[in-house]
Amino acid sequence: MDALKNKGKMPKGLEKLIETCNSIYPDQTNPIQATTILKYWLGGQDPLDYISMYSNTGTLTVPPHWHYISFGLSDLHGDNRVHMPETSGDPEPKSGMGFELTFRLLKTPNDGDKPPSWPANLLQDLARYVFQTGNRLCSGDNIPWGKCLNKALPPTTKIKHMLICNDPQMPRTETPFGWVDFLQIVGVCEEELEKASRSNGKSVLNLLRTDVSTGGEWLITDMQRTKTVFELFPEKLRQLEANLEAEGSDLAGVNAHFEFKELFKSELNVLEQNVANANNWDANSDINIKKEPQIGDITCPVEQFPSVPFRATSFNGLEIKLPPYAAKFLVLAIRDRVRHGRHFTFKDQKYALTFVSESVTGSNCSTNNPYVILGYWIQVLITEDLVNRMIDAFKCLESTSIELLKLPQVFEFSDKNLKFIVDNFQMQQNMNPLLQ
Repeated sequence: MDALKNKGKMPKGLEKLIETCNSIYPDQTNPIQATTILKYWLGGQDPLDYISMYSNTGTLTVPPHWHYISFGLSDLHGDNRVHMPETSGDPEPKSGMGFELTFRLLKTPNDGDKPPSWPANLLQDLARYVFQTGNRLCSGDNIPWGKCLNKALPPTTKIKHMLICNDPQMPRTETPFGWVDFLQIVGVCEEELEKASRSNGKSVLNLLRTDVSTGGEWLITDMQRTKTVFELFPEKLRQLEANLEAEGSDLAGVNAHFEFKELFKSELNVLEQNVANANNWDANSDINIKKEPQIGDITCPVEQFPSVPFRATSFNGLEIKLPPYAAKFLVLAIRDRVRHGRHFTFKDQKYALTFVSESVTGSNCSTNNPYVILGYWIQVLITEDLVNRMIDAFKCLESTSIELLKLPQVFEFSDKNLKFIVDNFQMQQNMNPLLQ
């Protein structure tokens, strides 16, 4: 990258990000770097132009580690070759996606002076997901990965998922093309991911920060970690469970494939409306979870589609089909959200399916018309008398692992003309960028 600067060819957006890095690592102005040979805008498969790898000596309470920083999710060039200009009208626009990714990996004696290269591949995989889906990552998000982050390690390795936080050293940076945040990936275990899904990612991140063995204050990933924060500190799990029971979950929705069709009391399969999946993802694929503020009303989660009609149409009844990986979130939606007077949304590439409680305002459904579709937005009212019945019926989805779940699982509430099916979808395999 020094060669670019010496030739006066360094892109202005990239230059500002490098200035931020140099302010933190003034003695590493020419770090080890992974560079994409065939750039994304020329037809290459890797969206990140560069990934810099810094050696961080740590502090008295932070162990030495490798610090990886991406360049390419934000607008480096400002000439539309990758990112279109911000059109939101915001007086402080974001640059490109508005963020870059970072990762902190605990150093090991085997590393020597050279950082491991596998985190660069991990960052490229995540960047590819963002570009292909348009889903921006945010602090507090969690990413079910389902396999070891380092493909070279055995499958028994505990660290198989990720949470997202703000990088503790990297401040928001203003570039000529807008602002850029630095979001850090944190490797976590299965149980930590599950609790982050039920409560929120930030609460689990705060628990991980409390001890250096689980990441410490800078949330450094240790790929050799064998115990979860809840195994090391059982009292933290008890407190988290108590908070969930009393207050419910902050998780307001997930990205997941689903299908739906209208049901009539006297006949089935009359009006079928299959939801399109633009990426043709594997039905057993993972999902990227999103958070939103805890509020009592809702707004349309598919506002980016301009052709949404304004007239709401009521269904007589509804059949909803979800893949196995989304089943546990059906339990969460009812027990930890609707039961506490909130709403929960499953969002596909095109449609959104929102379950609402009777106390939620801003929806188009009512006790007389509990199932409504407004353009691409399906709304389902879960009445108070139905909540406990659904929680009881869905217990098997939580107590049985996805691999052992007998399919299809069918849950029918005939008095409400409402039916749920958990089953695999006929979809093209191995297209999820998170699984490549």
